Amino acid sequence: MKRVLPAVGRSALVLWFLLPLIPVALWAISNRWSFPGSVPQEWGFDGVRSALDAGGVDAFVRSTMLALAVAAIATPLGALAARALVNGTVRFPAVVAGVLFAPVALPPFAVALGLDVLVLRSRIPSTVAVIALLTVAAIPYTTYLMRVAFGAYDIGYEEEARTLGASNAMVLRRIRIPLLAPALAGAALLAFLVAWSDYVITLLIGGGRLVTVPILVASFAAGTGNDSVVAALSVAAVVPPLLLVLMLARLRRRSAR
Repeated sequence: MKRVLPAVGRSALVLWFLLPLIPVALWAISNRWSFPGSVPQEWGFDGVRSALDAGGVDAFVRSTMLALAVAAIATPLGALAARALVNGTVRFPAVVAGVLFAPVALPPFAVALGLDVLVLRSRIPSTVAVIALLTVAAIPYTTYLMRVAFGAYDIGYEEEARTLGASNAMVLRRIRIPLLAPALAGAALLAFLVAWSDYVITLLIGGGRLVTVPILVASFAAGTGNDSVVAALSVAAVVPPLLLVLMLARLRRRSAR
């Protein structure tokens, strides 16, 4: 019974997330689905073709590269900030934590609108500015997760390795990173999701020149008769986060063995 209940709970959770995606998946492979039909009246891939013709592949690649760049920057920065907060190596830790977590409380639209003028006047490339601002938006999540991980981290492994003659680089490579790998992967996933799903910062700071999947979805959703195109793009937007979640779950199962 103790094994059945967790399995039922996990299955219910999976269904809770997958059920809303079923109508979207059906819309993506239908040419016509009119009320009151419970299933599409005409199947086809017009929506997929329209999404591809509108630059769906380029937007997908652009979103992926943008999210990977943000994850690659925000994860180590969040880990360093979390380690400093846990070890107490910074003065006024409460103030530092407040500054780090401030992007969560500030409205993204107001921040992006205010910084847009600064970016234009300083002539910073829009892609660089978007990556920088999304990194700032992702750091609170990576810092929080890594702060929890460092709080449960046993420093004794590092101390024992150093007494045996291990260098700082060896301790980092052989002990700290392997032990913190699940937390680092989770932090990278959160940073990836922040950048992957962003619309406001990418639109305002990118000036409409940096077209990502959320921007493409919003542009088609603003019109009428584009349901199948929006559905096809939405399905494409769900795939990378879903794959990353599955990879993270597999990594956690391996580390638990």
